[in-house]
Amino acid sequence: MAGTITKKAENKWQIRVFLGRDANGKTKHFNKTIEGTKRQAQQFLTAKLRERDLGIFVEPSSQLLSKYLDDWLVEVAKPRVRESTFSSYEMIVRNYVKPKIGMKRLSEVDARQVQMLYSDLIARGLSPRTVRYTHSVLSSAMDQAVKWKLIIQNPCKQCDLPRQSSSEMLALSPDEARRFLEAAKDDKYYALFLLAIQTGMRPEEYLGLQWKDIDFENAAILVKRALVWKRKGGGFYFTDPKTKKSQRSIPISDSLVFELKRHRTNSLERMMKFAPELKKLDLVFTSEVGTPVQPKNLRDRHFFPIRNKAGIPKIRLYDLRHTTATLMLASGENPKVVSERLGHASIVLTLDTYSHVLPTMQRDATERLENLMFGT
Repeated sequence: MAGTITKKAENKWQIRVFLGRDANGKTKHFNKTIEGTKRQAQQFLTAKLRERDLGIFVEPSSQLLSKYLDDWLVEVAKPRVRESTFSSYEMIVRNYVKPKIGMKRLSEVDARQVQMLYSDLIARGLSPRTVRYTHSVLSSAMDQAVKWKLIIQNPCKQCDLPRQSSSEMLALSPDEARRFLEAAKDDKYYALFLLAIQTGMRPEEYLGLQWKDIDFENAAILVKRALVWKRKGGGFYFTDPKTKKSQRSIPISDSLVFELKRHRTNSLERMMKFAPELKKLDLVFTSEVGTPVQPKNLRDRHFFPIRNKAGIPKIRLYDLRHTTATLMLASGENPKVVSERLGHASIVLTLDTYSHVLPTMQRDATERLENLMFGT
């Protein structure tokens, strides 16, 4: 028999669907109790029979969402993403998803429960960006559950996400950038800050820069790796840059070449005091004892004091990268050139990120067009 409906109580029905036989010849059935009218029970049975006949029937998993996410992190996420990204996935699952819906069965998690999770995160004061990131991680895990035929559909697909505030990127004006660099001249990392503003490199890229990556003869820097500090247990490791296009060659100015050469001379004098294993790292920028620079120390002990001395807005260390892009775009540089310098995955990302500069660029373009046509 394909399927049966058995009345269990008033408005309660037992649905039973025949699924075939296992390798030992034992019959397999799908059982489900439905509350409602007999007509509703019949509609449910008909739908399940159709799914079975089309080969898309998924037998509900009894596994808890918490256990499934642990498995997904290890089996799927960890081999695919960088260690730092994996750590952020673990944090999202542990702090945001599990406490709210982790003890629910995977097959019973629906769109309403996921939507309530997002609402709860907003109520806790988390930013729309964090909620969207949580959605991205959970939805990716649920997509895999669909592929593994543990659930029929991804409940995250039916959820609404909070609007992400499009806060304008903070960047220094040309005058502020000059004041910042002037204030940094007596700092041991002056060459680092000059490089950051002129190249637009990410902090993990210039902190992972090695002397062999600098072509002094052709005045260019090769971005080949990133320095990452472990969140747990301390220590560091080198990894590939963020995207394939992040591996790039960046032309540098004569002034930066001069400062890097001077920095190298000073660094070699210090390195004479350090252990041979630290010399092997060949890092351009190191701590006083020759170890890789920790971003927090660079920020707190050098960047913040220089920023305050220069009397400029309270920007972040990463905003030096935004300064590069903003100044280049505002000067009329081709967005494609800016995108390549920053190592963005596409020019679309560059234009979306720095859209606040575009109105000025459009006005300048209009004036140039008018001058070309009418000589005004």
